[in-house]
Amino acid sequence: MTKAELVDQMAKDAGISKVAAGAALASFIDGVTKTLKKKDGKVTLVGFGTFSKVRRNARKGRNPQTGEAIKIKAANVVKFKPGKSLRETV
Repeated sequence: MTKAELVDQMAKDAGISKVAAGAALASFIDGVTKTLKKKDGKVTLVGFGTFSKVRRNARKGRNPQTGEAIKIKAANVVKFKPGKSLRETV
């Protein structure tokens, strides 16, 4: 499902315009992004799941084309853990 398809579905289900649904989705995405930027950012949607920020340590990797060893920098990544009802549904 694309973002446009999600906006269409939201508008249809909520009985609102596509513009309003697009604004609501943009606000949701912005809110999640701002929260995850914080030091201990975490967003929990009961029944759906939890978005959290995790620090991935620096590590050694290997270039698959040449086999040469490379260093992979440490980075923050977003992790999603599905909630119970989502897990059971899928």
